[in-house]
Amino acid sequence: MSRIAQTFAQAQAAGRKLLIPYITAGDPHPRATVPLMQALVAAGADILELGVPFSDPMADGPVIQAACERALAQGVSLRGILEMVREFRRQDTRTPVVLMGYLNPIEAMGYAEFAAAAQAAGVDGVLVVDLMPEESEILLPLLRARRLDSIYLVAPTTTEARMDEIARLASGYLYYVSFKGVTGADRLDVAEVAGKLQQLRRHTRLPVAVGFGIRDAESAARVGAVADAVVVGSALVSLIGQPGRDEAALRQSVSQALGDMRRALDEGLPADLRKPAAK
Repeated sequence: MSRIAQTFAQAQAAGRKLLIPYITAGDPHPRATVPLMQALVAAGADILELGVPFSDPMADGPVIQAACERALAQGVSLRGILEMVREFRRQDTRTPVVLMGYLNPIEAMGYAEFAAAAQAAGVDGVLVVDLMPEESEILLPLLRARRLDSIYLVAPTTTEARMDEIARLASGYLYYVSFKGVTGADRLDVAEVAGKLQQLRRHTRLPVAVGFGIRDAESAARVGAVADAVVVGSALVSLIGQPGRDEAALRQSVSQALGDMRRALDEGLPADLRKPAAK
């Protein structure tokens, strides 16, 4: 059983929903990433999604695009990110780490070399945003051979036939995108998400994480009521991008925000907030 599967199994046995924060590696500075990862775990993160900065993103909104630009301006590379994971693993051998990004940096390194280096560094899963299921025949076997989970996105527009194909290829968990658009937008409709998850679960037994549009403790708790895990990205990355603070203050603000979401997931919403969010 992979570290990701084990984490979900333990949470499901305890009736607990997972919290998955996303940060962009190297933002605001390469030396800040590993301490941020450690702070997020201390604040309640179950799995860490570490963004690989890319200059031409498809799914990332302006907040994460700006984070990628800050990281790229400081020379952050895929090899450097793997070294960050290796450093994180020296103190944490329990928390799964998923790399989330685009195919180009992996192609530039070489698929086989990337898979071997990611496993050696302590990566557990890979989510390649622009890797289509029908184009997975080269990379996917290499990831499987290295016991790296392959996580795929499912969109509101994904057909049932394509859900079936994605579920056949995926491992670890599926990432359901809560609305049509890019990260950071405010269009979350939890009732609509619940309907789509019901449809998706007819095609897979994998856990389903939901991301895009999780902005605060309330939205995290609403989504946690229908999903196996909640992914939060732009809300944290926007805190990281605020200028004029030292790294300790930055870690404190991010930890506070994630801790609030953790408590909301564990304790649930008060009765007057339990209706699905309005459009």
